[in-house]
Amino acid sequence: MEGAKLKTFATVRLFSSASIAMVTILSIIFTSWLGANSLNWQVAMAVIALAIGIPHGALDHLITLPRNRTFVMVLFISIYIAVALLAIWAILRWNQWGFIGVVLMSATHFGIGDSAFITELDRLSSRKGKSISVWAYASAAGLIPVVIPLVNSRSTAALEKVNSKLVNWHGGYSSQIIIIIAAICTIAILTLLSKKRYRDCADIFLLFALVTFAPPLVAFATYFGCWHAMRHTARLSSLLPASIINYQAGKSFAAFRSAVIPGLPALLGAAIFVPLLAGFARESITDKFLWLALVTIWALTVPHMLVTARIDRAALKN
Repeated sequence: MEGAKLKTFATVRLFSSASIAMVTILSIIFTSWLGANSLNWQVAMAVIALAIGIPHGALDHLITLPRNRTFVMVLFISIYIAVALLAIWAILRWNQWGFIGVVLMSATHFGIGDSAFITELDRLSSRKGKSISVWAYASAAGLIPVVIPLVNSRSTAALEKVNSKLVNWHGGYSSQIIIIIAAICTIAILTLLSKKRYRDCADIFLLFALVTFAPPLVAFATYFGCWHAMRHTARLSSLLPASIINYQAGKSFAAFRSAVIPGLPALLGAAIFVPLLAGFARESITDKFLWLALVTIWALTVPHMLVTARIDRAALKN
């Protein structure tokens, strides 16, 4: 069983790294060929990546509550949706402050979640004597993909097209923010190198390459869908009964698939909800679709982060 889990975690890590590398290369090619101001290919790549990532957050109730308590399950889902809707309203009502709040929350959630994934992978591979420095890896892995794309000079044009009210979200302190993050990441890299965590350093360099060469929207969407969501799904597969049965049978792919399929309705729900939200907000689907899709995903991150905090804490503690 542990061998099958290890195969899933190792494969997912390879997939996430390869996806980041491929999107980075494609971004360089498309930027040179079509131009940095061409938004069509950026939207296409971002929508695909976001679609890959949406299902992973729809399994929170399956790993948090017992299935035989129907009333508690319904109550949990209702509160979960209510919190997400409240977050959507807050972001649409107070664009900048809501945006800043989600940025800080996402960086924390993504960094800790990624550290928990690496910790579980270490445990499965029986890695001894080289434990990950959670604070070092989490700070770099969270800040790079979330904050750097938003203070990148190219983010101005992208944010202008997504939502012009977000252009100056950093209050003009973009250079200072970059310097602070660079200092944090340098300390993190040196710490990981001192522990001979070379593969973890490679993760950080891959993320840095992505946010350097890929447009901001593509960088974040790719990280969310092909990195964070995939790694989180691998962790969920260790907790879901259907996945555990497949692991016991040595079927690693089937175990991972069992953690993906229950979340697919959320993808359909998002595809229906975003156009409805656009109509309610009286926005043009063609111009604002990506903005509303991002708002929906950011809002879902709020209850998702609250639920998964317990899982992350347990993984890091063990």
